[in-house]
Amino acid sequence: MEALMTKRALKRMVREGADGRYDDDAKVRRLPVEHRGGWSPLGETDNAPRDQSYIKTIKPKSPGQAQLMEAMDSKNLVMALGPAGTGKTYLAIAKAVEALEAGRVNRIVLSRPAVEAGESIGYLPGDMEDKLAPYLRPLYDALTDRLSVKRMRALMAEGAIEIAPVGFMRGRTLNNAFVVIDEAQNCTYMQLKMLLTRLGWHSTMVVTGDPNQSDLLPGISGLGDVADRFEAMSNIAVVRLEDRDIVRHPLVAEMLGVL
Repeated sequence: MEALMTKRALKRMVREGADGRYDDDAKVRRLPVEHRGGWSPLGETDNAPRDQSYIKTIKPKSPGQAQLMEAMDSKNLVMALGPAGTGKTYLAIAKAVEALEAGRVNRIVLSRPAVEAGESIGYLPGDMEDKLAPYLRPLYDALTDRLSVKRMRALMAEGAIEIAPVGFMRGRTLNNAFVVIDEAQNCTYMQLKMLLTRLGWHSTMVVTGDPNQSDLLPGISGLGDVADRFEAMSNIAVVRLEDRDIVRHPLVAEMLGVL
């Protein structure tokens, strides 16, 4: 199955991205930023900012991240649960890119549910690719941080990277693939059961989500139930990240502690 995003739609989405970092020639355009007492998990000084997109070998920044990275290296199915900012999606996609470039898998399949975050945005204009772009954008952001935009486009055109909403996954068998199911707290129990049974030969699947931040009605999300059932299975890793694993601004952990 070819990637759902056409080259035309992908180019337009990247060119018109909210951060404005990319130009028409797919070359990174870095805007000047003044660091005035800001915070970073890498502990840079104001005069020595570090560009994460050029760090090819990622390293864990917390015990929970170290546990997650070890689990992805040793298990074929990993459930990564934790609050926002713990690096669940980023680490999973980084490991997927690493596996693809090392030749351990033939393709990367990224999927997430097309669920609005608490508000209705109505009918979006454009064709199917345009309508899905806002829901899938976080996955593109993580990919472009690990690959150049030009390289990502080439891999998508070849079918080596595919990004699809959950609704397009039924009936498939994913062999020789690194599969990332993102925002799984917005999947029902039956959707998760369908997604988990897509796992094929020589493949790795990482399911990420925060059971406490579901955009579904109470009791509808199946992530917590599935993770509890898998906890006792030795061949499946369930990694539960905590507030101490948050690598965003320290205020994120403080806010989550009281919200």
